[in-house]
Amino acid sequence: MTPMIIALDVRKTYGPLKALDGVSLEVARGEVVCVIGPSGSGKSTFLRCINQLERIDGGAIWVNGELVGYRKDGDRLFPLNDREVARQRLASGMVFQRFNLFAHMTALQNIIEGPVTVMKRPRAEAVSEAMALLERVGLSDKRDSYPAELSGGQQQRIAIARALAMRPELLLFDEPTSALDPELVSDVLAVMRDLAQGGMTMVVVTHELGFAREVASRVVFMDRGRVVEQGPPATLLSNPSHTRTRDFLAAVLP
Repeated sequence: MTPMIIALDVRKTYGPLKALDGVSLEVARGEVVCVIGPSGSGKSTFLRCINQLERIDGGAIWVNGELVGYRKDGDRLFPLNDREVARQRLASGMVFQRFNLFAHMTALQNIIEGPVTVMKRPRAEAVSEAMALLERVGLSDKRDSYPAELSGGQQQRIAIARALAMRPELLLFDEPTSALDPELVSDVLAVMRDLAQGGMTMVVVTHELGFAREVASRVVFMDRGRVVEQGPPATLLSNPSHTRTRDFLAAVLP
């Protein structure tokens, strides 16, 4: 079966900075991959390239069997236009560190905006599915609440429901709990745990190593724009083979 993600020698630069320096990685369907590493290692940039929020400077990415951002004609590559990029982006949903909810919309309105406006689905159908998603993330009583009336953890669970409403085949999480107070983290991780158990393909950039140990199929350690090593969480988090990984874990694990 074709992997959900194939990244081959992916490169991204910002001036002299090599944010991604030849990243190659495959993610199987139904796999949960947690990406860890120090700040500035390229983790979030890699997610943004998968979701086409950033255009890569070299290499190639395929999502769900489709070359991302380009079409191939013979031996030449041509950039996709904005409409084609938007269509490709529907295959994946992204949950950001800072929620990014529309402040002037209720929780329900935030969730149905994409299905109704982008996917042109009937409003009644979108509302029915949104209510089911609110139930799934434990917030059915907050349908009429605005983001300012919700805690950070509640806002992040609404953001997850909003991503799921677009029916993606892949979910990308960029440090989804790092902006939350510690007591609010567990509810968000519980929703993510439920998604993983349901077979959702997920790539999670996280500093929650306990979550990675428990839920990940595989953990990837990145540093300076490269994949240093990867493996099952029990192996990589307890007995890494690379000195840089060992140094990082020694600094962050209690």
